Amino acid sequence: MKRLLLVAVLAFLPLAAQEKAVNEEKSEGSHKSTEKSEPSPIWKWANFVILAAGLGYLMSKHLPPFFTSRTGEIQKGIAEAQEMKRDAEKRAAEMEAKLKALGADIENFRTNAAVEMKLESERIRQDTAAQIQRLEDQSAVEIESATKTARRELKEYAANLALELAEQRIRTRLDGPTEAALVDGFVSDLSTQVPNKQGSNN
Repeated sequence: MKRLLLVAVLAFLPLAAQEKAVNEEKSEGSHKSTEKSEPSPIWKWANFVILAAGLGYLMSKHLPPFFTSRTGEIQKGIAEAQEMKRDAEKRAAEMEAKLKALGADIENFRTNAAVEMKLESERIRQDTAAQIQRLEDQSAVEIESATKTARRELKEYAANLALELAEQRIRTRLDGPTEAALVDGFVSDLSTQVPNKQGSNN
């Protein structure tokens, strides 16, 4: 930038010198024509050539590295953008694959859960049926045992009741003479049975 300013200053120095010379010529005499007071075309072209050469030199020296650096930065930015795009596409593909795998996993989980629930319900049903059967068998055994016990107790009670009734009837029918007659009859039966046994033994 400083060199550009320096070239501009150097380009305008001849113009300033020429302007000074023109002013001096005007002050020396006004009898000269206005065409002579104007700068010559040679000086104008010389100033233009110097200015163009200076600007061309500065542009040829500074613009190519500038454009090269800008081109490198742009290419680097493009490469980074492409890399970021590829990375984003890769991540998007990975996320899509994960989502698909997640959907498949969820479907497998649902299927497995349904199968496990079915198996578990069948196992619970079988366990419940087995438990009910065990309870029924146990109840049948207990009922049969209770029935046998009740029958036995009922028979014993009936026998005891029959004996009590028979005893009560016998006691109500037996009086003193009847009891004596029964005893006499029993004794006479015994006495007749004893000789018969002795004779059979002889």
